[in-house]
Amino acid sequence: MTYLGLHGSEASRQAYASVLTDIMAGRPIQRPESRATATTPPTPAAVTVGEVCRRYKLHAEAYYLKNDQPTNEAGLVAKACDRAAALFADQPADRFGPLALKTVRDAMVGEGLARSTVNGSISRIRRAFKWAAAEELIPATVSAALGTVAGLRAGRTTARETAPILPVDDVVVEATIPHLPEVVADMVRLQRLTGMRPGEICCLRPIDVDRSGEVWTYRPASHKTEHHGRERVVFIGPKAQGVLFRYLARDAESYCFRPADSERNRRALMHAQRRTPISCGNRPGSNLSDRPARPPGDRYTVTSYRQAITRACKAAAAAAEAAAAAEGKDEPELKIDVWTPNQLRHTAATEVRAKFGLEAAQVTLGHSTARTSEIYAEKNLAAGAMVAKAIG
Repeated sequence: MTYLGLHGSEASRQAYASVLTDIMAGRPIQRPESRATATTPPTPAAVTVGEVCRRYKLHAEAYYLKNDQPTNEAGLVAKACDRAAALFADQPADRFGPLALKTVRDAMVGEGLARSTVNGSISRIRRAFKWAAAEELIPATVSAALGTVAGLRAGRTTARETAPILPVDDVVVEATIPHLPEVVADMVRLQRLTGMRPGEICCLRPIDVDRSGEVWTYRPASHKTEHHGRERVVFIGPKAQGVLFRYLARDAESYCFRPADSERNRRALMHAQRRTPISCGNRPGSNLSDRPARPPGDRYTVTSYRQAITRACKAAAAAAEAAAAAEGKDEPELKIDVWTPNQLRHTAATEVRAKFGLEAAQVTLGHSTARTSEIYAEKNLAAGAMVAKAIG
């Protein structure tokens, strides 16, 4: 492998053309003195902002991995770096200072991006230049200067604020469940009882569940904070055990909740509701494709889990509106909006905090600090209302 020079530079193009000429002529690849400098990494002064961004994106793709697959962080790094490169790609990297970073930040605010999104992107751009300084591509003073740019503060910027994720009412969940596939309905029940993350319930396997005690424990093979060296333990009580039990009678390393099972159940239901005699029309399974475009997978993903809930919410809302119309009402008594698996986790956290306190919520949710649990567990204001009623 030969380094041909700074990406996109005239010297690199000339070196590349020379190498091609040697290869097509059947000659050994020559390395003339004019190309010797091209094999030397560029000096800090020659590196542009675009080059720093390009290199850091490659680094992120190889660094932010889980199960040999790039994580979402690699994609977020790419988006942040692309925003910086879009405005300052050709500027020398050692001249990219706080004012330039603020220009990128202001452009993001002007696009209407949320404050948290802007702060996250700016942090990743700073991280890119810190990495470049460690690689001796730019002077360390550049990274230090960018570190002086503070994040946007709530109430002190025109950047949009995101709405907080609130718990979903149990009544709404119960109204949605009948419209879910049976497998997904049990995933919802289990997540509500345990407070698992959506990814944790999707990757649950029999081998990961210890059933030796009165309370079962589930240690996910992969979880959100494993790269910090932390262990995640999910406690499964009697009610949750009743939901999970029938999904454990399978190969120990296969996933408990599988789209293939949902599809099989759906077809069984269609067959049970069939009105055409078996002697007429298609026989069960005779019209299946040998190679379907999208075969059901061996596990639900966070995305497919969320999408199944979204479809069920819309179906539940339509059914409620139809029932209200049949009764001559303008609108249904229960309004069903689309909710997400993360809201289900908030619901579980709020209940745990209200009954057992913040520390219990921290353990249940698998957070390293109680401060993080406060974000997920809505404060129980009922106690404050009771105090005011008694002494106010």
